[in-house]
Amino acid sequence: MEKEIQWSMFNGQYSMIKEDEVYKIGQIGRTHGIKGEVTFCFTDDVWDRAEAEYLFLRVEGILVPFFLEEYRFRSDTTALLKFLDYDSANDVQFLIGCEVFFPHSLTPEASEDDEYTWRYFTGFALFDETAGLIGNIDSVDDSTQNVLFQIGTRLIPAAEEWITDINHKERTIRMALPEGLLDL
Repeated sequence: MEKEIQWSMFNGQYSMIKEDEVYKIGQIGRTHGIKGEVTFCFTDDVWDRAEAEYLFLRVEGILVPFFLEEYRFRSDTTALLKFLDYDSANDVQFLIGCEVFFPHSLTPEASEDDEYTWRYFTGFALFDETAGLIGNIDSVDDSTQNVLFQIGTRLIPAAEEWITDINHKERTIRMALPEGLLDL
């Protein structure tokens, strides 16, 4: 059964968002300075590429939209965020450690000619030609030369030669995995 999460008043109406409509792109670190900035450790810069107006943060188990006032990059994986109407370190203290999510619907569509990082595939459904649906990609470990898709506790090598199809619109990847790999 799909888990639905209620979030507060957004664009003048109450709405429901399904967990599978967003994917994790990072986590809030600590506060920065006294004007309400927080450190954002991200695994995907999609929010910058899409020029997002808001991000979802999981606050006490609920996905809540937070509108961006401004941000600046500190490194390839860290940025400082300032959210609208949060103007002091005390205002944002409760955000420390919150997971940050981005809606699939705002993710820019990629074409066959686009270059994208492996982390772009977070949230895609992964299928094996023989076994069928394996699950949705929770995260991508690209810290070594051997990139891995993480699906639950399972790690699947993201070997390009095993990928048979990528559908960006449907957010699916089809692979022809070697026999026995899923039994490990």
